[in-house]
Amino acid sequence: MADSDSSAEENVDKTSAERRALADELFPLFYEELRRIGRRERRRGGAGDTMQTTALVNEAYLKLRASKGWTDDRHFLSAAALAMRHALVNHAKGRVAKKRGGGDARLSLTQADLSIDTDEGFVALSDALERLATEAPRAARVVECRYFAGYSEPETARVLGTSERTVRREWTLAKTWLYRELSIRSE
Repeated sequence: MADSDSSAEENVDKTSAERRALADELFPLFYEELRRIGRRERRRGGAGDTMQTTALVNEAYLKLRASKGWTDDRHFLSAAALAMRHALVNHAKGRVAKKRGGGDARLSLTQADLSIDTDEGFVALSDALERLATEAPRAARVVECRYFAGYSEPETARVLGTSERTVRREWTLAKTWLYRELSIRSE
């Protein structure tokens, strides 16, 4: 991964064509990890049979190619997790729009995990996460890594460049905040 570190660090101040070429270079290095994450997250996010893992990874790739670039491999993986989140949310919003008012979302938040039962719930979680990002950006990034990318505490700490203790604290804060927000919205 040292090669990918140096490649990604050279990404600063690149033109958009150079950044696209760098995405083309870095993406294959992380492809299998992104497929593993994508497979898990599409099942967790309720995309199930309606969105293929390859489609999710390809959506992330297109978003990564259009992004402003990355400073290192951690930043690249973090951007990939965010791109997958956006792809899943867009997919869920499309399904919700097709249902035309499928009812209130049933959401639950336990100590161990965020659980989403419906596409509406997935969209509500994404909206709440955007609100959280305005109040506690680091907590929102932890949710993106832990929930949407499925990273463990050590992996999240590595991607965000912080300690595991900080990740645990922000994860607890975010779950509590999201539970409150989603409970208020579902009433």
